[in-house]
Parts: sequence; structure tokens; C-alpha cells
Amino acid sequence: MTDAIAVIGAGAWGTALAARLAPIRPTVLWARAPQRAAELQVARENTRYLPGHAIPDSLTVTADAGAALRHASAVLLAVPTQALRSITAALRPYWPDAAPAVICAKGIERETLHLPSEILAQTLPASAVAALSGPNFAHELIAGLPAAGVLAAGDEALRAHLAALLAIPRFRLYGSADIVGVQLGGAAKNVIAIAAGVVEGMGLGENARAALITRGVAELARLVAAEGGRPETAAGLSGLGDLILTCTGAASRNHSLGIALGRGEALADVLAARVGVTEGVHTAPALLSRAARTGTELPIAEAVAALLDGRASPAMLVEALLSRSLKEE
Repeated sequence: MTDAIAVIGAGAWGTALAARLAPIRPTVLWARAPQRAAELQVARENTRYLPGHAIPDSLTVTADAGAALRHASAVLLAVPTQALRSITAALRPYWPDAAPAVICAKGIERETLHLPSEILAQTLPASAVAALSGPNFAHELIAGLPAAGVLAAGDEALRAHLAALLAIPRFRLYGSADIVGVQLGGAAKNVIAIAAGVVEGMGLGENARAALITRGVAELARLVAAEGGRPETAAGLSGLGDLILTCTGAASRNHSLGIALGRGEALADVLAARVGVTEGVHTAPALLSRAARTGTELPIAEAVAALLDGRASPAMLVEALLSRSLKEE
């Protein structure tokens, strides 16, 4: 087995990871559509998702799954959570023996309420699984700006191996054994970011947004604990760190969606004008349903879900959160 890496998914995040890894070790980027792969291979730029950022000549882009996976010692799965099951099932015949799967997606599968690692337990049962998460925008990573992430896996040796394999200059990785908590943070932050955007879109001020983010961390910590994870994970890079970025960053699709909704724009119109996936739209109802299995109360997620499915207006969302009964922090 070589130290080669396969990155599955030629969206913004997959392209950024592949572009940064390629100068360090052999890297192949897989795109599902042959035409898309050919365009990237020739143009050396992902004009759709990361315009203005060059793809190094050392990076191979292909739509041939066998070629992409043949020599890989690790496979990074940078595809939307809702497509993870179908894509990994299709890739399974080509999967190299002993190559771990690294989840780079965030969210919960709508139909099954599964986390990405639970999906892979079914589609890739023989593969070791890890999750890469944290507060990272793809356009900053590919530009080489400083960043940090968390690499979660239950096996310490696997974490160490992947941390060395994925070591990128100016991208510091921290290890975690709490793969469930890390994935829940990556899912919940998108939902909370929509609520933070609504607050901003309605012009309710920085105090309100700071309070909402803080209560979002508490909400996440309750859910992580109920799922058997570590509550302190909610205060780490995959929790608080990702929340801060997604709730305040101008490039956050979930935050910008919330701003638009807070200003009175229609959900369907906003989504129709977008290129990338706004994962929080799919995650909000799935997160609530998953939390219901453990009896965990998620008032922010509940308010966002009601807004997205038309049961509440932005004003009703804010009122529902402010009118909750008083309690100790």
C-alpha cells in the first residue's frame, strides 16, 4: 500500500483538500460526471465552486472509480451526506483492502436518521472509519490560510496514521476518540447557523446572535451526551469552533440562507438560485427526529424546522425562543 490518497467528490471541499494534498503525496480527485472530471483535468481550476484558485498539476482528476481508488491508502469522502449511501455503495467493488474511509461530509441522512459513520457501517462494513471536521471554509483552505480541524476515530492508532497522512502545512489537526460527538456537531451547526442568520436578517443585533450561538452549544452538548458522546466535544473545534464560523462567516450557505429568510425571502426562491448544497435544510427535521429517540430537547432546531416547512414565520421563530420558560444556565 502506498501513501496515495483518493478524494471522492469534486465540490468545493473535496477540491480544496485534494489540491492541498497533491503537492505532498500522490492524490487523485474523483468526480462522478466524466465531463466534469475532464473539465477540471484540463482547466486546472474548479470554476464552479472555487473560481480563481488553481489546481496543482500534480493532482489527477478522473471519473474512473477504479483508477481513483486502485492505489489509495486512505479515501476521503467529500460528498453530501444525502448522497453518501449511493456513492459508497457504487464504489465498494473498487475499494482497496485496508484503506480507511475518512468522512468529510456533515449532516444526517433524511430517510434513516443515520450519521455518516452509520451509513458506512452498512455500505463499507469492512473499512475502518474516521471523520474530519472543524471550522473550515474551502476557499481559505485552498488558499493556504491557517486553519485547524479535528480528526475523529475510535482507534488511536488509526487517528495517528491518518493525522500523519493528511498533514498539510498550515492546517493543524487534533485527534478525538468521539466520532459520534464530532459528527453531531457538524450536523447541528448548520441548523443553528440558519437561526443565527434569521436573527441577523431581522436586524435583531449582535447580542441576540451571541446568545443564540451560546445556547446552540448547550443544545449540542445535551444531544452529544444523550447519544453516548462526550459533552466537552461541543466546546471543541467540531462544536463551538464550527458554530462560530458557520454562524458568522460570510461564505456560510446556511447563515446566508437564514439572513434571506429573516428578510422575508421565500425558501424555494433562495435555494433555486444556489449552486451548492445547503445541508441545514435537510438536517433540521432529521436532527429533531433523531433527538426524539433519546428524548433530547432541541428548541433552536425545532424552531428552524418549523420555519423551513412553513409552520412558522421568522418572527414566530424568535418569539418561540424568547418565550420559553425561565431556567438555570
